[in-house]
Amino acid sequence: MLLKAFGIIDIIAGLILILRASLSSKVFLILGIILLTKASLGLLKDFASWIDFITGGIFILLTVVSIPSIIGIIVGILIIQKGLFSFL
Repeated sequence: MLLKAFGIIDIIAGLILILRASLSSKVFLILGIILLTKASLGLLKDFASWIDFITGGIFILLTVVSIPSIIGIIVGILIIQKGLFSFL
């Protein structure tokens, strides 16, 4: 059950990155902290934990600066794919 909840968080984060949603900086910060916490659960030993770590860092950076859209699209596709695989 927890794996599916993490998958939903991944899909939501990916959609926000791909669609370039303009949300408040608090939402970006909370989502970044959640993703960094998920990455620390995996201890950065596998590729999925690194995707969470990079995405969490991007969300925290979005509170301060704007990132290029191509980076958001690429990382968004990776994390959506990771979220979809958690439902299998």
